[in-house]
Amino acid sequence: MADEESKRLAHADYWDERYSGVQPDGRLHEWFRSFSDLEEFFDRNLFQIRKPDTTPSILHLGSGDSTIPRDLAERGYTSQICVDFSTTAVELMSKRHADIAGIRWEQMDVRHMDGIPSQSIDVAFDKGTLDAMIHGSPWSPPPDVQQNTGQYLKEVLRVLNPNGVFLYITYRQSHFIKPLLQREELDWDIQMETLGGSDSSFGYYGFICRPQKGTQ
Repeated sequence: MADEESKRLAHADYWDERYSGVQPDGRLHEWFRSFSDLEEFFDRNLFQIRKPDTTPSILHLGSGDSTIPRDLAERGYTSQICVDFSTTAVELMSKRHADIAGIRWEQMDVRHMDGIPSQSIDVAFDKGTLDAMIHGSPWSPPPDVQQNTGQYLKEVLRVLNPNGVFLYITYRQSHFIKPLLQREELDWDIQMETLGGSDSSFGYYGFICRPQKGTQ
């Protein structure tokens, strides 16, 4: 993808335009990995740790038209909030999932989640949203990338409860992502899993980030 188009990914009007052509029963795409691709990752980092009967609060960050909220609802997770800054995407998904209890769709910029109370979320999930804020040189990200990703990650840390977890799926190389996650003001406890990758597909990564005690 050209850098000019990559820049547009961080703007709501780009996604409004793309989702405007999607029919109520159609889909734009699943952002590079489906629920089935991630099921083992979820098993290790969600299903075994926070079972549905504990009713964890799950926040989907930049949810778009992903099926993962529905897939988790089918697993019994009934306290899910899906936020996206595309009004078109939120309206589309609200109508499509009107019959599913326990999923709420909100138009919201993940860099300014004023509608989400501090320390109210058990699991925050990102599949490509942070990636969409990144363009330019991966060795020296431009100022807008530093600003956007910094605001976003600080908001994620704010809304997580002290025992919460941020699950982040990315196709970007881990040595470029780690400096964004390891800013001094964030102070995460970070683990990383290498996911997928074969002769026919690119590897991707799952980051498991937990707030260090006393940093929120």
